[in-house]
Amino acid sequence: MTRLVRPAFLALRSRSTALAFALLATVLAQTTHAQSERYELDALDRWQKVVATDPTGEEAQLLNARRALVQGEASRAKNLANAFIERYPLSRYRADALLIRGDAKLAAGDEHEALFDYEEIARRYYGSDVFIPTLEREFQIAESYANGLKKRFFGTFRLIDASEDAQELLIRIQERLPGSELGEKAGMALADFYFGRREMIMAAEAYSIFLENYPRSAQVNKARLRLIYSYLAGFRGPEYDASGLLEARAKLRSMQALQPGLAQQIGASSVLVRIEESEAAKFLATANWYLEVNDPISAEMSIRRLVQRHPKSIATLEALRLVPTIVAKLPASVVREAPDYRTLRKELLGIEWDQMPNIVVPESLEGTPIPATPETSDSKSASTTASSRSPSQKPSQAPAAGSADGAAGGANS
Repeated sequence: MTRLVRPAFLALRSRSTALAFALLATVLAQTTHAQSERYELDALDRWQKVVATDPTGEEAQLLNARRALVQGEASRAKNLANAFIERYPLSRYRADALLIRGDAKLAAGDEHEALFDYEEIARRYYGSDVFIPTLEREFQIAESYANGLKKRFFGTFRLIDASEDAQELLIRIQERLPGSELGEKAGMALADFYFGRREMIMAAEAYSIFLENYPRSAQVNKARLRLIYSYLAGFRGPEYDASGLLEARAKLRSMQALQPGLAQQIGASSVLVRIEESEAAKFLATANWYLEVNDPISAEMSIRRLVQRHPKSIATLEALRLVPTIVAKLPASVVREAPDYRTLRKELLGIEWDQMPNIVVPESLEGTPIPATPETSDSKSASTTASSRSPSQKPSQAPAAGSADGAAGGANS
């Protein structure tokens, strides 16, 4: 009996050992499989299992291209991306492949060719995950072009100016990402680009758009100051348009009301005085031009506005020295409506109406008598003989001669 039981027991024990080994192998296999699995956090901070990629699939091929780019093999990364785009023209990873190829071209120093891939992403795949990284690449290239980097001439030397490309890229970035941080950077970079190139009209427009689109930006104060400087620098003299001066004055007064500390820091009061003098010089230059074309009525109207708006300016003093000669050619109806120039000359210049300072009289008024008391004959002859204008200058040209114009230019400086 014992002999029969022992073999059965041994067989049972061998079976238990085999089962244990099989169970151990299963556990080890599951453990190894569990260790090979990967988990990542999703957008809601939940762990999600990462699906294993096929080594011959599209993702694996893109991964190889990215790995080559990270390792500094730009040419190999470009070839892998080219092969992927040709092999899978309708792949959902086409935008990623375009970004890899563009980055490879950029790493090889051919940023202009990289822009073609970036632009295809920006135009066709604006909903993809690589859209914003693509615009960041374009912004970097635009900054380089704005700072003076030139494009290559047929892939050789950098000889071609790229300023227009910089402007276009910075404008497109703002249009494609309005209200974003990257759009804010592009807006300021574009305005600074114009300001650095002394294109003050464009700079003023760019800073104005920046303040309108990004009123809470950390660079608001910089944009406001640069806007005022652009308006002031855009004024080229009394003979030209003075609308920029009016805009600068309005911005400065607004700054004095809203940010008195900043206004005091930049010396807003002295800048306003300069603006007033420049505007007054503009009125005087206009009056001189009307005198050159033999239109004393319009000349007197310009002087009238000058005296009323800027009574303490240097241009007003120069205008009051000319006014007796102008009044002599005016009709009585206009003289009755004119300000009391006689009193103004007495208060501001300290001279009587019949006293004529040594000034240069425009050609159109030479030989005109001065209406005053009989004892003005000596001053009349002195005024009619004083002239330093070139006889070849045409009357239709803008005023550019005479002591009055010189004083106007001095006020503007």
